[in-house]
Amino acid sequence: MIGSSIAWFLSDNSDFDGSILVVERDRSYTNASTSHTNSCMRQQFSNELNIQMSQFAAKFVRNLRSCMRDDADVPDLHFESYGYMYLAGSEDFAQTLRSNQEIQSGFGAGTQIMTPAEIVAAYPFYNVDDIVCGSHNLVDEGYFDGGTLFSELQRMARKNGVEYVENEVVAINTDANSVSGVELASGESISCGLIVNASGPSAVATAAMAGLALPVEPRKRFTFIFDAQDKLPMSLPLTIDPSGVHVRSDGDAYMAGCTPADDPAVAFDDFAMDRDIWDDKVWPALVNRIPAFERIKVTSQWAGHYAHNTVDHNVIVGPHHVTQNFIFANGFSGHGLQQAPAIGRGVSELVTYGSYRSLDLSPLGYDRIVRGEPFIETAII
Repeated sequence: MIGSSIAWFLSDNSDFDGSILVVERDRSYTNASTSHTNSCMRQQFSNELNIQMSQFAAKFVRNLRSCMRDDADVPDLHFESYGYMYLAGSEDFAQTLRSNQEIQSGFGAGTQIMTPAEIVAAYPFYNVDDIVCGSHNLVDEGYFDGGTLFSELQRMARKNGVEYVENEVVAINTDANSVSGVELASGESISCGLIVNASGPSAVATAAMAGLALPVEPRKRFTFIFDAQDKLPMSLPLTIDPSGVHVRSDGDAYMAGCTPADDPAVAFDDFAMDRDIWDDKVWPALVNRIPAFERIKVTSQWAGHYAHNTVDHNVIVGPHHVTQNFIFANGFSGHGLQQAPAIGRGVSELVTYGSYRSLDLSPLGYDRIVRGEPFIETAII
């Protein structure tokens, strides 16, 4: 998603006069993070830049055809705006939600703080006996058809002249603190004036080929699709329980997930499921919060990878501080799909003009890693 977003925005920029090659290791995308995503979108962040990136993404998704030059073949994307429901089980977290709501409201987000009584009045299926408050937003927040967005970004990028090849970068050639080209597994050598690292959880390996350090590693995240014998009377917002388990409606079924208690870096090809996490963590949290979920059946499950930024859980975007023609777009830590449009637009501007023009993404640059100054965001799932 990230690579294709950058490729499309760059190819759609009339001021860009270069050529674009996207190297994809596996065009089936079987193990890509994009294929394992939950396609969620939210504005409930604590930092204004994250809020603004998601707001741009919502506008882009809702107006995809007009954003893509009114191409008649671009479809309307489904966007389910039932919102996120953050539930605070302590006064400390309740205060965090209240502070975040003030920031979000300042940027036009529709976030509301709800008392337990207000939560139950709107959504009577919740058990709120241990809840201090909730934070909920029904405006441009929920989930969208990320698979179709990915397909359209690819299709329209190719229509604009972007070349996609199925191959693998096995070496990056550098000369005097500059990238000069790449070597492919097929034996081909490709010269380039600039390289963008959009290789997801494998980004650290890509950076290492150029002799660059990157604090990004693959972390497992588990997703479960389940049916409930007792269906809820309305759509279920994407609910973040104090236990760390999250759950939402997914068509006629439901989707749940969580972070494992033990959360180490894993191998790039490790997608094995934890067979105990459903019984030990997910299902107990679900039935406690929504008693109607006592009788449910898992119909599908998978493990995917977050490209986890170990410094501050936020994307690193922009050039390396020394090797200036090596551009990072890495470490989204689960926010990649919803931030892809803003990152694509921003990198396009950076490559074409040498600076950001629409939204200043420089606080998310690599130099903060060098300085040891994390980008603070309290609303991390």
